[in-house]
Amino acid sequence: MKRISLRAAVAASTAALVLAGCGAGGRDGDSGGGSEQEAGDTTGITDTTIKIGTHQPLTGVAAPGYSEINTGFKSYLDYVNEAGGVHGRTIEYSVKDDAYNPTNTSKVVDELVLKDEVFAVVGGLGTPTHSAVVDFLNQEKVPDLLVSSGAQLWGNDPKERPMTFGWQPDYEIEGKIMGQYIKEKMPDAKVGLFLQADELGADGEKGLRMYIDDQIVERTEYASGNTDIGPQISKLKESGADLVIGFNTPSYTALSQLAAMKLNYKPKWMYTNVGSDAKLVGDLLSTFSKGKVTDGSSTLDGMMTTEYIPGLDTPDSPWVKLWQKVWDEHGAKGELTNYRIYGMSQAYAFVSALQASGKDLTRERVVEVIEKDGATWPGPGLAPFRWSADSHLGMSGMAVSQVKGEDYENLTEVLVTDIGDAEITPADKAVAEDAPPESGIPDVPETE
Repeated sequence: MKRISLRAAVAASTAALVLAGCGAGGRDGDSGGGSEQEAGDTTGITDTTIKIGTHQPLTGVAAPGYSEINTGFKSYLDYVNEAGGVHGRTIEYSVKDDAYNPTNTSKVVDELVLKDEVFAVVGGLGTPTHSAVVDFLNQEKVPDLLVSSGAQLWGNDPKERPMTFGWQPDYEIEGKIMGQYIKEKMPDAKVGLFLQADELGADGEKGLRMYIDDQIVERTEYASGNTDIGPQISKLKESGADLVIGFNTPSYTALSQLAAMKLNYKPKWMYTNVGSDAKLVGDLLSTFSKGKVTDGSSTLDGMMTTEYIPGLDTPDSPWVKLWQKVWDEHGAKGELTNYRIYGMSQAYAFVSALQASGKDLTRERVVEVIEKDGATWPGPGLAPFRWSADSHLGMSGMAVSQVKGEDYENLTEVLVTDIGDAEITPADKAVAEDAPPESGIPDVPETE
């Protein structure tokens, strides 16, 4: 609490300096009266532009893979802007590097909100990093949309955090779906847990224990930034665990694999979706081993994980075809990757929210329309969103899959659930089965 109150004081003093310097009042056209407040907050909006920002790990331990997300997001915004934008406004996108360090995140988000005066922060990445700014964004009443993390903090308490919305499935429901699969298909497995020491690990573990608490023989944690995880893997080996489940980022998937190789430890592996991109992890294995592992992808054959959007392993998906077109026309250097697809899919949801908000866009309006209609919007997700006035949690499900080379093979159909004791059921239909509009731009009606 002391940190938050101190930060609020710093924010207030910084805001005063910014406002004194520019005379903008923090809102377009604010003349110091109350009419603009009553009409809604239009910070970051002009007649022709919408200014948004994000914090991303462009450098640091989480940069591999994750640093590509913003390039996919931007390429889709450029695609939309070339077509005329949304309701006559083009979208300006500012990306700040926080190096996956919460202290840096606080600094760059202060800049986005108080100096750059963005309309919204969209897709801020990371559980430990975004946790450092979520209260600040809600105190400042800045839309905090489509957080790139599966922590429940982004959606389980809309009264406490009314401006914040998750995007991807949360880690608890991922753990539940994994746990049910193990209970049904691997009931004799001795399970060891390899967990990031924050909500990523804690929420995943909570979901798993609902189904396989009696199968877990050991749990270990690592602090993000500490790359010496040999003791944790050694502890898992000593426990006799023959199935290790990791809720961790991609670098730590590679590090855990290398540590297991050194110990000649050969359990079966299952990793959270956020840490399981086979191509990236394979490349990291080669890099971290200094070339001793020359074919990292084959090392991962049989690794289990989950999927919630179509990726490069489904090249015939109309969504992947759209993303390839967007990247070919507007992408930066490099090839289309699953992380860039993640960013494009996220940007598609954001543009849907702008479309539904109509011409009279305000900060309050975009929150209202996501709560009211967001769960019905079509898109590339395999399961629908759970957005409502009572829940700001993201997608409601996923499928369990297994790595085959650099591809994935589904082990289950798409399964949906919610946090707590909600039942796991098959999805009525994968949302992504509906192809995108021919234009490639969301065609959602304005919310009334």
